[in-house]
Amino acid sequence: MSAQAFRQTAGGLIDRQAELNFTFDGRRYRGYAGDTLASALLANGVQVIGRSFKYHRPRGIVSAGAEEPNALVALGSGARTEPNTRATMVELFDGLVANSQNGWPSVRFDLMAVNNLLSPVLSAGFYYKTFMWPGGAWEWYEKHIRRAAGMGRATHHADPDHYETVNAFCDVLVVGAGPAGLAAASTAARAGLRVTVVDEHPQFGGALRFERDQLGKESTSRWVERMVADLSSRPNVTLLARTTAFGYFDGNTVGLLEAVANHRPAPLPHEPRQRVWLMRAQKVVLATGAIERPQVFANNDLPGIMLAGAVREYCNAYAVVPGRRVVVATNNDSAYRTARDLADAGVQVIAVVDGRDHAASPLIEEVERRGIEIIRGHVVAQAEGGRALRAVRLAPVASANVHAQRTRRIACDLLAVSGGWTPVIHLQSQRGTKAVFNAELDTFVAGPDTSDCVCAGAIRGAATTVDAIAGGLRAGHEVAGQLGQKPADALALIEQLPRADAHSPLLPLHLMKGAGAFKGKAFIDLQTDVTDADVALAHREGFVSVEHLKRYTTLGMGTDQGKTSNLNGMATMAGHRQASLPAVGTTTFRPPYTPVALGALGGAAVGQHFRPVRRTPMHEWHVARGAHMAEVGLWMRPWYYPSSGADVDAAYVYEMKSVRSGVGIVDVSTLGKIDVQGPDAAEFLDRVYVNGWQKLAVGKARYGVMLRDDGFVFDDGTTTRLAEHHFFMTTTTANAAAVMSRLEFLLETAWPELRVHVTSVTDQWGAMAVAGPRSRALLAQVLGGDLSNDALPYMGCALAQFEDVTVRVHRISFSGELAYEVYCPAGDAARLWDRLYTAGQPHGVIAYGTEAMGALRVEKGHAAGPELDGRTTLDDLGLGRMAKAKPFAGSVLRQRADLIRADRPVLMGLQPENPQERLRPGCIVFPEDGPLKGHGIGHVTSTTYSPTLGRYLALGLVEQGRQREGQRLRAVYPLKGETVTVRVVNPIFIDPEGERLRA
Repeated sequence: MSAQAFRQTAGGLIDRQAELNFTFDGRRYRGYAGDTLASALLANGVQVIGRSFKYHRPRGIVSAGAEEPNALVALGSGARTEPNTRATMVELFDGLVANSQNGWPSVRFDLMAVNNLLSPVLSAGFYYKTFMWPGGAWEWYEKHIRRAAGMGRATHHADPDHYETVNAFCDVLVVGAGPAGLAAASTAARAGLRVTVVDEHPQFGGALRFERDQLGKESTSRWVERMVADLSSRPNVTLLARTTAFGYFDGNTVGLLEAVANHRPAPLPHEPRQRVWLMRAQKVVLATGAIERPQVFANNDLPGIMLAGAVREYCNAYAVVPGRRVVVATNNDSAYRTARDLADAGVQVIAVVDGRDHAASPLIEEVERRGIEIIRGHVVAQAEGGRALRAVRLAPVASANVHAQRTRRIACDLLAVSGGWTPVIHLQSQRGTKAVFNAELDTFVAGPDTSDCVCAGAIRGAATTVDAIAGGLRAGHEVAGQLGQKPADALALIEQLPRADAHSPLLPLHLMKGAGAFKGKAFIDLQTDVTDADVALAHREGFVSVEHLKRYTTLGMGTDQGKTSNLNGMATMAGHRQASLPAVGTTTFRPPYTPVALGALGGAAVGQHFRPVRRTPMHEWHVARGAHMAEVGLWMRPWYYPSSGADVDAAYVYEMKSVRSGVGIVDVSTLGKIDVQGPDAAEFLDRVYVNGWQKLAVGKARYGVMLRDDGFVFDDGTTTRLAEHHFFMTTTTANAAAVMSRLEFLLETAWPELRVHVTSVTDQWGAMAVAGPRSRALLAQVLGGDLSNDALPYMGCALAQFEDVTVRVHRISFSGELAYEVYCPAGDAARLWDRLYTAGQPHGVIAYGTEAMGALRVEKGHAAGPELDGRTTLDDLGLGRMAKAKPFAGSVLRQRADLIRADRPVLMGLQPENPQERLRPGCIVFPEDGPLKGHGIGHVTSTTYSPTLGRYLALGLVEQGRQREGQRLRAVYPLKGETVTVRVVNPIFIDPEGERLRA
């Protein structure tokens, strides 16, 4: 077991009494409670954590937070394997198992490192230039490219853990528990508001957790303890540690990911692994801080080159310094804290390399008093080393001749760099607020506050702890006042804060390069291996927009989403364009801020809980008789009944025969049912449907078709006029919710003047279709009354009495036979169904399932889901004559040239020349002669075996199908290598004149 060679003998916030064992790449190491995986690896001298994405160069730890681009590891084993996890954010626990990624056979000896030698041909855009030829070879390339792409490997085992989703509300949500966030939360909480504070770390305090500074008469760490203790004691405050705000959405809703059990080997019983909070807040305070920027120079990706703030955190929080001889390179004052704290910890700090010529401040004076050399006006031009850093070469700022007298080489094994700070503006930008460029800080800061979101602290460019606290107090004061609460006297507290030290301005990014002639790649994006040469190439080839630059080079497209690289990339492009950084702009920030597991997004909605299971009133009856149930949309429906046959093929054929010759009942309770009432109900339906409704008589039904606004068919169904201002609409099962939503949308936005109310009554009514030549006799026996053609003609509606229950009887046929749809209050529907089945035994009644129901409608040529796929028009389906001249939804765009062209595929029937040959849905239709290439001239939508005709048949969409009637075509199913010769026929196979359904 390795010794912790780089652990300081004292100090840090770790618990040295709680020693933990863990493994990395199969080797055992030790750490302490309070460590992260990254700090423990550094303590044990592990420098190479992985290999880079494209060139497979050795990479080490760069940061200490969520911005880490390099140290992506695979955690766990078996079903709990989790790839691409940032080692900097993994809390160490006993027995933790981690493995490196992207190296074979190991990260120390990676055969894929040959890519580094091929780097001249693997530059930006090489995919687009290389894999274009020879023609048609992309499918061969793609297999190999996809096999090589990616980094970690996900497990194929089922996730053994569960996840939760919480909907929560608060007055004020504070994102970030650094000095600004704690100050804002304290002010809002003391005003009596419900406050929720979230932070991605296990402890609150931000950087103050490990800083060794004073805030007046107390240390910053003591100030944090006091603030957190006060907030914890208040009942109106919720503190969520280990919680990341990953997305800012409409309605002032913020998505939060709480890592509930990530710091344990496995969740406790009944504990989720992670929890997603959908937090709806009246006001949001963003105190998300800032991320330190790397510097760009030759070989700046060597293990041993780290961000200065991260080096300071590892030293102060974990008592780890991963180097013996340290150089600090900076363009701002913050890195001098690292030099000071390392020196105080007994580490040899050789020099601070400051790109500014005249940098001076009290902090710099502190460093000079410790005898550390400060080399002003220079930058690091090149790093030297193989698998780790050995030395750095310096050059004067912006020097054209890097070999001038002033160049210098310094041997070292740790380089702490700081290129300034980039505010974390991601969440505010997700709401559409444009960032503002701050010339003094040479970066983009948060844009203007809005009525529901206030920014405070480093996100606004606050450079000191005092400035951050003052900003937080102001933000808390502001939101409390906006919510009508008398805020605590935050402004007076600001006056009591100690005065902040004035710091020297930083050196602008465009002056940080003094290294042009030194050899070695200068990386901008460490995770996706984007170099400054790649940005230069993108500029030469015209990809100068930041969005084009991002996609052409993959800058900022890794799991870190460019947190450490974006600004350097934009600054490099600005230099090539000879434009200012604000003129170049920023890329679009999108959620999530950091990766979110799909399991967490799904929450408890997995397996049978993926969506609610809906059961019809007759469900128990179906189950009791052994029906094979199928999930159709949200509903469980009987697919077929085993008493009808040994398998589905035999069963549905038997059920079809029984309906055609006798009587069958099918459960259609799943149809969408919408009650439409009001003086303008008929006018509303006139606008919604393509056909007219004003003259429909009371007690009559009509088939209607709705279009989307773009002119394509949306849904179809029958609507019945129950009274002058009262209609009963039915929709397809799949579109019930969508139609209801559309109707409400149209009434609220397009036609608010219409006096109409729409109400979903899908669950209020059970429904059953009674179909077949003997259906009238069965209904008359059970319901009584006159059901003759004169009393209840086709498309008529009447009320009937079933014992003490009034039911609606609609004479509507989906099967093409004499048929009725009976609507009964849901609580009594199962009783009516059972009575129909029992009374129908002398008539040979059967219950039939969805397979037979679908096959019956194919015989009749009725269009359904496979034909109403969102790409068909009225004319495609042969329903164009239904459209009235009066405008309706979709009436304008249905006349687009492409939708009325003569060669569009239209609905036709297809019969195999050999009656016993079977067609499959999805078959591609080709002409009888010619090559079987491309997309053909159509496709098969629905198929069935017809016992009435004694053959297989199908519906399909065929180009110029009506002109092709009688022609022979070929239906090809490439997945199974099947080709069937078919003849184009009328899509109505059974009873084209409608004599059966009007019998």
